[in-house]
Amino acid sequence: MSESKRKSEGGDSNRKKKKYRSDGTPVWGKRHVDGPGVWVSCIKGKEKQAIGEIYELFESVCRHFYPGFFRHLNIMESQQVAFEIWPKDDVGENTSDDDEVAGLSLEQQVANEVSAMKRSRTENPQHRFVNCQTNTPCAIFISCKPPVDPVELVVKYIGMVEDTGITRTRYVHRLVPVSGTCTANLPEIEALCQDVFKAFFDKHPGTLFTYKIELRVRNHTTIPRPLLIQSIAQCVPEGHTVDLQNPRIFILVEVFKSVCGVSIVKDYYRLQKFNVMEIANKKNRTDQGGESGSRVSQIPKSTESEKVENTAS
Repeated sequence: MSESKRKSEGGDSNRKKKKYRSDGTPVWGKRHVDGPGVWVSCIKGKEKQAIGEIYELFESVCRHFYPGFFRHLNIMESQQVAFEIWPKDDVGENTSDDDEVAGLSLEQQVANEVSAMKRSRTENPQHRFVNCQTNTPCAIFISCKPPVDPVELVVKYIGMVEDTGITRTRYVHRLVPVSGTCTANLPEIEALCQDVFKAFFDKHPGTLFTYKIELRVRNHTTIPRPLLIQSIAQCVPEGHTVDLQNPRIFILVEVFKSVCGVSIVKDYYRLQKFNVMEIANKKNRTDQGGESGSRVSQIPKSTESEKVENTAS
């Protein structure tokens, strides 16, 4: 009798662990971080809402840029598409999200929070983007499926934020794309770097770049930082030189727990390390509060923004 009872209890326990959404995907998406994808820093305690924002945002960008149109936009076309996605009139009439929230009843505010949590999968019908578990406050990883290139996706989105001062996000702060991921050990990191570097430099034959390795390590103590930087630098093809002051390209390396992600981007410092709120604030300060307004929630930068960066570091 006791044995059958234990089996029954074990079966109930297994059934409780298997939680799936109506579309068949498990709760919270993938179990582990799996690239290529995008690291997202957000406000602490608002991770689920930020995931919903990212799904909606990335899908809206992809609908306008993929499959072939994405690679051929210049700056003016990018700005035009940005205003098509995020009309100026829609922004100008509502310059403060906090004012909107303040005018709602408590029940309406709760309903909006619940809706933001639930929309994450309905806005991602083709599953081009999948949230991966991180179990860490403020840290989200969104895996990208082909044909989406996370670097191109983030760079185009950042460009639109820079042109318009509009982010269309309330909880998202910083985006860091990675072209691939691997287990955080030196042999696999070196193999990943060689693949990512080859793909990038093959697109620029005969061009010599100055570069800087931008390394961020979180919740990882196995590989010493100097050794990791040295191993990555050895994978860079000959002819390219280090420039810590004004590099043409940045090698982004994100080590999180037992996972490492790598990508190559340009203008990383000029674009505020891809902090979309800082980019939008800079644009709107330049415009002196013109019609372009900001879709960035009016959260005091000295509190929420600093809290996110300090927690995610």
